[in-house]
Amino acid sequence: MMNSELPEPRLYVDNAATSFPKPPRVLQAMVNYAQAIGASAGRGAYAEARESGRVIGACRERINKLFHGEDANHFIFTLNCSDGLNMVIHGLLRPGDHAISTAIDHNSVLRPLNELASDGRITRSIVKVDAETGLVDPQDIRRAITAQTRLIVVAHASNVSGSLQDIREIGRIAREAGVAFLVDAAQSAGHVPIDVQRDGIDFLAVPGHKGLLGPLGTGVLYIRPGIEKKLRTVRQGGTGSVSESDFQPEFMPDRFEPGSHNAIGIAGLSEGVAWVLEQTVAKLRAHEESLCAAFMDAAAGIEGLTFLGPRQIAQRVGVYSVRVNGWEPLALAAELEHEFNILTRPGLHCAPLAHRTFGTHLPAVAGKPTSVGTTRLSFGPFLTRPEINRCVAALETIAARAGKLAHSV
Repeated sequence: MMNSELPEPRLYVDNAATSFPKPPRVLQAMVNYAQAIGASAGRGAYAEARESGRVIGACRERINKLFHGEDANHFIFTLNCSDGLNMVIHGLLRPGDHAISTAIDHNSVLRPLNELASDGRITRSIVKVDAETGLVDPQDIRRAITAQTRLIVVAHASNVSGSLQDIREIGRIAREAGVAFLVDAAQSAGHVPIDVQRDGIDFLAVPGHKGLLGPLGTGVLYIRPGIEKKLRTVRQGGTGSVSESDFQPEFMPDRFEPGSHNAIGIAGLSEGVAWVLEQTVAKLRAHEESLCAAFMDAAAGIEGLTFLGPRQIAQRVGVYSVRVNGWEPLALAAELEHEFNILTRPGLHCAPLAHRTFGTHLPAVAGKPTSVGTTRLSFGPFLTRPEINRCVAALETIAARAGKLAHSV
């Protein structure tokens, strides 16, 4: 007889990499753009080119509303969050400047800063975070400020531990010191409320394809009005405006948006942002907190399983890096996929200093890496409590299997 029990559907739990699924309206907007518009904004006087410009402008307005910006034209479209971070780091820092980051930061911050520091153009300080929670003490950032400090960069939420930093307090410290404040919102935008004015943010780098539910290849950089004068452009080109000048325009947003826009991607992003606005970030946050509570309550009872980051839900987002005794992270991820159809991400998650802080980036033995990183589960707005229970049940089964094997040896 055939087994009538069908395998469970594939369950995507890797929203920290990119969100999935997207609201249906995101794809619909992109298909409509491809079929009915097709033109490049500012590159023609005909109706389709004007409509392309309208779509881009509407997206800018929605993003401005979401983050409570002062001027929609100060939200610049980028390739992704890394692109925005690089624009600020390379565009703001000058020879002799000092920059501050933290040990929880992503390589999107670490690598451009290291590039500038490697030949002595700048100096930098990496502020430690708590080895249990991954949280930074804002006063440690205050103590790291020197007369040469020009930039403070903080990852709002960790892509390794889910740790949620107090950006409002850090923004207050930065503003008092007269230092520019750049927030990496890769894991927080769309998940927790962000108010660029209230939080004292000078620059906010955001991916379009994660919590804002847009497609890959989209991102946004907020540049506080007035501070754009201190930011050099790192690329120049055509804008469809003031074409009689062979210098980059000085006005926003054209100053930082050379070349044709990813208009089809922005059309999708606009609908993702519209969906977030309709749901409200507060409600999305409440849903994520309920998922976090379900996961932590159940995971706490699994022998041999540990996870990184704060135990207080208010101090974290739905990103959980787990270890199971007896399982290497890659093997655990493979088992979750092959046996349970659960999709996770193993490894160092492009944040080596974070893993060193937590003790999950151990040195190589005989040239072969051992115990590299963790296996990460990350939540999105369409994930449900029963699906969280399914993840926990799978982890419990795997942990129990490892425990039996250990006892039999």
